[in-house]
Amino acid sequence: MIVYGKNPVIEALRSGKDIEKVLVAHDSHPPHQVVKLCKERGIKIQKVPRIRIEQLAGTKKTQGIIALISPISYVDPGELFKTAVDKNSFILVLDHLTDPQNVGNLIRTCEVFGGVGVLLPTHRSSPINEVVIKASAGSIFHLKLSRVSSLSKTLREFKKLGGWIVAVERGGKDIRNVSIPLPSALVLGSEGEGISKSIAEISDIIVSIPMVGKINSLNVGSAGAIAMWECVRNKVRI
Repeated sequence: MIVYGKNPVIEALRSGKDIEKVLVAHDSHPPHQVVKLCKERGIKIQKVPRIRIEQLAGTKKTQGIIALISPISYVDPGELFKTAVDKNSFILVLDHLTDPQNVGNLIRTCEVFGGVGVLLPTHRSSPINEVVIKASAGSIFHLKLSRVSSLSKTLREFKKLGGWIVAVERGGKDIRNVSIPLPSALVLGSEGEGISKSIAEISDIIVSIPMVGKINSLNVGSAGAIAMWECVRNKVRI
């Protein structure tokens, strides 16, 4: 797998992921942090033509640096749930989101607000690819990821452990008036279809974000950021 861009490469190095090598364009210099981390971990930095980096990444927006890493590893959902319960935190559940940019942005927000990981469906979902990693700014390497064939069936196991299922969907309670309990699984549906019926049926709480403008919908990344902040705002100490 290719990770491109300064910050994603730095976070990949910090995370302890298995990295084969880091490639830097001939016409640029590797960031100081990258040099330092590579030296500490014994990872080779290789200079190559910029066009080679762009070919490997499939984009020109590489900032002249990529890392060749092992594929993303997934954990058993039980491990993800136990971590959320032990830390009294939340997990993000992406109910068939297919846009990698949205997935990456949501993963980034999840990590920023202290979420422990992300649960995704095996089918009809964006792959965790280079675009997702770039959009997450490398935060994906600090979270636990789990893929399952049935979200609703798996989330029932989370409920047995004392977790709450909180779905973000139209027609629910005003999110401003809800104190979201922890540990929780915060579920976001695709922009086209919203939350799956099977998940809505097992949800403990369905919350909605009030809107007053002429455009009556939010991008799922923006809605997710608002919901995650509401999930933790009373628990965060700054």
